[in-house]
Amino acid sequence: MIRQLFKGVALALALAGATGAAEPIKVGLVLIDSGPFASNYGMGDAARLAVDMLNAQGGAVGRKFELAVQTHPGTPAGAIAAATRVVQQDGASFFTGMFFSSMSLALGPRLQGLNALMIDSNSQSDELIGKSCRANYFRTAANDGAVINSFRSFLAKSDAKTWNIMAIDFAGGHDFARKFSAMVKERGGSVGLTLFNPLGTADFGSYISQLGGKPADGLAVMVVGNDAITFAKQQQQFGLLAKYRTVLSNTFTNDIVLGAQGDSTLGVVAGISYLASLPGERNAAFVKAFESRYKRRPNFIEADVFVTFELLQAAITKAGSTEVPAVRSALAGLKSDTIFGNVEMRAADHQLVRQMLMAQVVKGEDGKPAFAIRSVYPGPANTPAPDGDCKL
Repeated sequence: MIRQLFKGVALALALAGATGAAEPIKVGLVLIDSGPFASNYGMGDAARLAVDMLNAQGGAVGRKFELAVQTHPGTPAGAIAAATRVVQQDGASFFTGMFFSSMSLALGPRLQGLNALMIDSNSQSDELIGKSCRANYFRTAANDGAVINSFRSFLAKSDAKTWNIMAIDFAGGHDFARKFSAMVKERGGSVGLTLFNPLGTADFGSYISQLGGKPADGLAVMVVGNDAITFAKQQQQFGLLAKYRTVLSNTFTNDIVLGAQGDSTLGVVAGISYLASLPGERNAAFVKAFESRYKRRPNFIEADVFVTFELLQAAITKAGSTEVPAVRSALAGLKSDTIFGNVEMRAADHQLVRQMLMAQVVKGEDGKPAFAIRSVYPGPANTPAPDGDCKL
């Protein structure tokens, strides 16, 4: 079967060569070039590796993939402008990149007019697959509801009843705070302080003072990017996290920022969508290829980008076309084998049904902080049911 597939790909490529090289399939990658998220955490590395690996397999429908990159300053208006450029100027019918929920919510209504598919590998807000869902919007990133469910399962054996919340003042942060508070109340607990920090906060002193003055059993933290490093280091000076029996992280500590945080987050339990140590042959091959090229292990953002390209290739192959309506129909309900294992792009709301992990920050064998996987929650059991407000 595999030999026949490769023969078919070879024949398609030969025919393309006989009539002139087939036009590449342009895929847009929209990155942030200024502000706290200007590094984009290796999204470009993952996208380039994905394009090269998929092209080595023959691309899709006899055509190779080609990356088109546009940047923006990290605002909803900037994201709209960059996405518009990558579609209208660069000719990309499909795009992904560094988008936060507020940016994705702003982009959603524009997608039909652009006649392009956005496959979001970064935003978490459930609103994007609820009342604000769009036919041309798909998401490979884990949503807030899946993160909350992993926390719910992990805390089923915990005696923590009272909680404080620290979250970013973004759509995703408010969404997480609402859902986490509801989960705590479902379990018979209560939430005391809920604090929100603006993106780019340099001094967390007032937040640390408030959280330290009224500690609860547990603290749930969704502080992201450079802010997560700043908060971790500043709280360590006052022993803030040590005042809580349980500290849960939603993007606060992860495989991107852990090295910079040092020992400041030891003991924190993180809900995280991916670690390079995730079992599976396909993931092992991806990690090996990534390490060979970049001399480091891939992080969760890079893995989500890679899966986005895997699914796009599978959808185009299934559709037998690169026309947006055909690929949209093929992607909705698509079941495919990826580095995450077998996943499904749910037709009802365009959310990828995929695994979640709970991992704790521990001392590694080399004495440096590392993640130890405590639980793996399969997608079908952990992903919340579709929101009835989503009308595609």
